[in-house]
Amino acid sequence: MTTEQRRSLLAFQDYIRKTLDPTYILSYMAPWFREEEVQYIQAEKNNKGPMEAATLFLKFLLELQEEGWFRGFLDALDHAGYSGLYEAIESWDFKKIEKLEEYRLLLKRLQPEFKTRIIPTDILSDLSECLINQECEEILQICSTKGMMAGAEKLVECLLRSDKENWPKTLKLALERERNKFSELWTVEKGIKDVETEDLEDKMETSDIQIFYQEDPECQNLSENSCPPSEVSDTNLYSPFKPRNYQLELALPAKKGKNTIICAPTGCGKTLVSVLICEHHLKKFPPGQKGKVVFFANQIPVYEQQESVFSKYFERLGYRVTGISGATAENVPVEQIVENNDIIILTPQILVNNLKKGTIPSLSIFTLMIFDECHNTSKQHPYNMIMFNYLDQKLGGSSGPLPQVIGLTASVGVGDAKDTDEALDYICKLCASLDASVIATVKDNLEELEQVVYKPQKFFRKVESRVSDKFKCIIAQLMRDTESLAKSICKDLESFSQIQNREFGTQKYEQWIVTVQKACMVFQMPDKDEESRICKALFLYTSHLRKYNDALIISEHARVKDALDYLKDFFSNVRAAGFDETEQDLTQRFEEKLQELESVSRDPSNENPKLEDLCFILQEEYHLNPETITILFVKTRALVDALKNWIEGNPKLSFLKPGILTGRGKTNQNTGMTLPAQKCILDAFKVSGDHNILIATSVADEGIDIAQCNLVILYEYVGNVIKMIQTRGRGRARGSKCFLLTSNAGVIEKEQINMYKEKMMNDSILRLQTWDEAVFREKILHIQTHEKLIRDSQEKPKPVPDKENKKLLCGKCKALVCYTADIRVIEECHYTVLGDAFKECFVSRPHPKPKKFSNFDKRAKIFCARQNCSHDWGIHVKYKTFEIPVIKIESFVVEDIATGVQTLYSKWKDFHFEKIPFDPAEMAK
Repeated sequence: MTTEQRRSLLAFQDYIRKTLDPTYILSYMAPWFREEEVQYIQAEKNNKGPMEAATLFLKFLLELQEEGWFRGFLDALDHAGYSGLYEAIESWDFKKIEKLEEYRLLLKRLQPEFKTRIIPTDILSDLSECLINQECEEILQICSTKGMMAGAEKLVECLLRSDKENWPKTLKLALERERNKFSELWTVEKGIKDVETEDLEDKMETSDIQIFYQEDPECQNLSENSCPPSEVSDTNLYSPFKPRNYQLELALPAKKGKNTIICAPTGCGKTLVSVLICEHHLKKFPPGQKGKVVFFANQIPVYEQQESVFSKYFERLGYRVTGISGATAENVPVEQIVENNDIIILTPQILVNNLKKGTIPSLSIFTLMIFDECHNTSKQHPYNMIMFNYLDQKLGGSSGPLPQVIGLTASVGVGDAKDTDEALDYICKLCASLDASVIATVKDNLEELEQVVYKPQKFFRKVESRVSDKFKCIIAQLMRDTESLAKSICKDLESFSQIQNREFGTQKYEQWIVTVQKACMVFQMPDKDEESRICKALFLYTSHLRKYNDALIISEHARVKDALDYLKDFFSNVRAAGFDETEQDLTQRFEEKLQELESVSRDPSNENPKLEDLCFILQEEYHLNPETITILFVKTRALVDALKNWIEGNPKLSFLKPGILTGRGKTNQNTGMTLPAQKCILDAFKVSGDHNILIATSVADEGIDIAQCNLVILYEYVGNVIKMIQTRGRGRARGSKCFLLTSNAGVIEKEQINMYKEKMMNDSILRLQTWDEAVFREKILHIQTHEKLIRDSQEKPKPVPDKENKKLLCGKCKALVCYTADIRVIEECHYTVLGDAFKECFVSRPHPKPKKFSNFDKRAKIFCARQNCSHDWGIHVKYKTFEIPVIKIESFVVEDIATGVQTLYSKWKDFHFEKIPFDPAEMAK
């Protein structure tokens, strides 16, 4: 390429960025781009959109030095269908594309109308010549899985990038042919100058954001050596990546058709092993027969990762791949999706639900089932519920064929085993649960594996706690005073009798508070007004005790300042809510100590020695290697925030750029990170380098794939042997280190026990691998038969719904809320209340995180309207065309009208009342 051509490409880059989605030509650019560059571009598209991906694509393109790449780029545009862009670059004349700009602007401004008025499937065939083939397929897929409005949104996005000069007129003709009223707004001849319309926000919204996760390190990925199917010879049609020898070793038993557990370290490429197995499985069927594969992933980010990997690999081979998660299952007919695809990626509860309903009649519909993180197959986990179904079919003599079963894990674990024999039994039970006759590990190619997966050095650091803790002394006195107040209003409450045995600032104390609050909610007295007063007061006292306990835990592991800020935020929220006499008294008691607490927080003698040691480790490691990447594991979300604030406020650690990663669930009153927020932070950590240290709770130790790190710090963090192996496995880089930092000798001892258990696990697997396979199968069958007998004997009859009307009372103030006869069930899992009487019982406040999910538009939170209560009852939503409340059962007490007995339920499924489906006709009454 000449310097002039390079200069021209730079000059016209804005047109290319606005038009090209580079992911549609990446397979044609394989001879020129390295595999990691392909992956970076894909990730940029998934997280920031095609324009940012095109920017990165051009950057890599202009850095190429090999002969012939410019011609290769033009050929790729031509092959993919970018005829307009191809013509413009070949002649360096972008006038035709430039003329489309006014129509793009018009379409952007009319986008809201377009989304509501257009049915994409009606006009897509007419527009197909104006779009890339892959775009048409994506639009149809979105229409099928998410609805016509989402499909119309995708169609707009594709038209805005179209390089075909006739697309505005083609769209006009298609609209007129369908007699669509939107054609009146779409003025092709005059452009936008004579069209009056609102100045709508100039951006596209997307409902799903994806991040591409790579389990395999360094240069191996699914895009390696990729090229269009038509150009691929028969010999490499199914081999767009070259598997390593140890991966072939891991896949071998499964390729022979055996039910297999694949146990191999995090980062070795187990996903690619599953791809090899899946490919072999699908190819083995003779003409006229077809395989059907289901891949299970527990967590949504992992589910999306696997869907992306399998789609990229198999769709170009002609197989249909799709995914269904809890976020999408309500909108799609699962049985139809399963029927119409070759590979289905599922979160396991989806299949459990559909097997129960009978929409999926039997597991015989599948020929291969793959369980990611298969060590979870125990107790009532959805994996085990699926395998119960499988084993019932196997042991019940069903004539239907059973699918092959593959499990993937970094550690099978050993449970509570004390020696190798007990560990052996535990592993056999896992094999029985998955009907596995083989455990595949790397034995013949260990040296190659060790070149890929680096086991970090492990260090234990025992540090000292504060010699004296003035903060704890003050808070402990406030807690004792609060306990006394609670006991003074209810001396007979049994749960308070052993309060002296509870140690402040511990998880045990937190558990005791939960027990007390549950007892408060069903505490009854003849005088209902007095009952309400006492229950509300006890709820408030225990809520304050919980916050004090949280603050002591934060202070123990972080700064006094962080703990005090946590309490100040809490009391600020208390003042902004009901603020009755009890709360005023408790707040006043705290404020009387506030000046003293502030003084303690500023006193250097109260600094936490553990933080000083953590600071030393970080300084030392980043001094040795300024490019260090760290994951810092902690136990609680509050500690995540506290340590982030400490790092950002510490001048000695100014070289650190911390990010945080916590779970999506809600604990106590703290809402977790949303899925897009999790993806965003992982992207910043992995791709863009915005963060060089990630502070994470347990959400990061299993499943979610994270960039290679060379430093893992476990800060007062220890779990079982499975967690130990997984957290350690986050340190992927050569020469990586893993520090366990704690002031508790018991934590170090527990981790050393885990290391011993890991050795037991490995020894047990080696013993099992020496067994005769027939003997092992017989052992497995014996376990399965025994377990089924126990399961059948414990099987409970389906509960009969109680048709008697019952009361729902506020869980805090015990006020009457509604009757069960007024409750209606929406889409099987959401509960609303009919009638104007209920509307008088609650008040609404704007939701801090409004969002849309499925058919629901979450807009507000609802609270008890009774004076000085404000108990959180749930949310207010727009469901289709209805404005309705949606309540959560854990906020209420259920009272039997006849007996007066009160009961608590943590989940609706445990409350067996007569559940009447929501009927829109009732809303009109």
